[in-house]
Amino acid sequence: QAVNDLEDSYGQEWTYSDRKILEYTCHTAFFVSIVVVQWADLIICKTRKNSVFQQGMKNHFMNFGLCFETALAAFLSYTPGMDKGLRMYPLKINWWLPALPFSLAIFCYDETRKFLLRRNPGGWIEKETYY
Repeated sequence: QAVNDLEDSYGQEWTYSDRKILEYTCHTAFFVSIVVVQWADLIICKTRKNSVFQQGMKNHFMNFGLCFETALAAFLSYTPGMDKGLRMYPLKINWWLPALPFSLAIFCYDETRKFLLRRNPGGWIEKETYY
């Protein structure tokens, strides 16, 4: 039997269905955060040694992929009926933002690694991180 009158620290009562909606909204937010972090992953995998700033973003297929994965995540989150089919609930726009610092950290780490690779060819960084 489900508890239907759970009270939180703010004095709000949460029914079982309200708690499940909150859980599924959190699942959607986690999915969106993976998409946001994948932006950096896709961009850093573009080159092995060159900086993205040297290489540029001229690959139209990759740019389309970035836009498409974002549009797909938005479609899955905001399309009516997804709460029934995939249990994905709409997110507030600011709930897309918490993953941005992690995406930026991945991007900055890899740009630093590539800079050190170019500066010290054959060095320790290349031996340990070059694939």
